[in-house]
Amino acid sequence: MRSLVDEVVLGVARLGPAGLSPKAPGTVGSAVAAAVAPWLFLPLSLSWRLAILAVLFALGGLCASRAEYLLGRKDPSSVVVDELVGQWTALLPLGLISCSVPGPTAGPTAAPVLLLAAGFCLFRLFDIWKPGPIDASQDWLPGGWGIMIDDVLAGLFALIVLAGGAAGLAILSA
Repeated sequence: MRSLVDEVVLGVARLGPAGLSPKAPGTVGSAVAAAVAPWLFLPLSLSWRLAILAVLFALGGLCASRAEYLLGRKDPSSVVVDELVGQWTALLPLGLISCSVPGPTAGPTAAPVLLLAAGFCLFRLFDIWKPGPIDASQDWLPGGWGIMIDDVLAGLFALIVLAGGAAGLAILSA
């Protein structure tokens, strides 16, 4: 029988029920992260966002490492806390970059839904595809830290493409 602490660790690693999805738990975890970002992440200043990402990376690495042990598997599909950190990394520039994207907005930051959707799709693309260093990064660090780092890199790749696209839209609409 697992201790209460272990159950909490698994709950964090799985983002509650998101990681228990029978189909595509990583995509479900990313969707949850993108859905709550306009209320829990995007209203914050850049310094607060970076601090939150650092804390979530540390907490996620610890919880993912313990979850690997508890579940007896390397990088279990139910561990999706890495999706939260990666997805929020991809969405980092939203609300900070100036661009006029038409369409509806979401949350108190009025982040364009189009940019949220693009950030979600780009992160999933890079997280699944894992080009170059994203794939290799899983072996750079042991345990849960390896689980976390590839999603951070996928988020950074998505961030670069998203920010470049938003800048292009701003130039075209000027």
